[in-house]
Amino acid sequence: MIQRIAIELGPWTWWVLGLVLLTAEVMLPGVFLIWIGLAALFTGILSLILWDMTVWIWEVQLVVFSLLSLISVFVGRRFVVSSAASDQPLLNRRGESLVGRTAVLEQPIAEGRGRVRLDDTTWVVEGPDLPAGTRVRIVASSGRQLTVERA
Repeated sequence: MIQRIAIELGPWTWWVLGLVLLTAEVMLPGVFLIWIGLAALFTGILSLILWDMTVWIWEVQLVVFSLLSLISVFVGRRFVVSSAASDQPLLNRRGESLVGRTAVLEQPIAEGRGRVRLDDTTWVVEGPDLPAGTRVRIVASSGRQLTVERA
């Protein structure tokens, strides 16, 4: 059945496949099928130009489509990744966003560990031994623990 449709549609088969993939991209989450759909459309353009040539057999068409798909996915991925830069790069990295802030020790740093309150959260801090009430500056973050020094 698919072979009969491909024979009847001729070079337009690639256009139909490209439009189906682009339509699926709109309905499904993600940005992947658009690149393969564009590769199918480019293969369709080549099919319109080369359809009557004896070298343009279905195997060659599949190889061209595969190569164009790989190229478009790699180029598209690079395009999407470079344009996805955030205006708030530390949004989901809360500890890193605290570096540079100052706070007052809630519990003294004894044997290298203490606690500080920032906004609505109490953080474990490490640094030189300091009494409670000392103003400290956050210099680093490693997971849920902050490194501080006297401000």
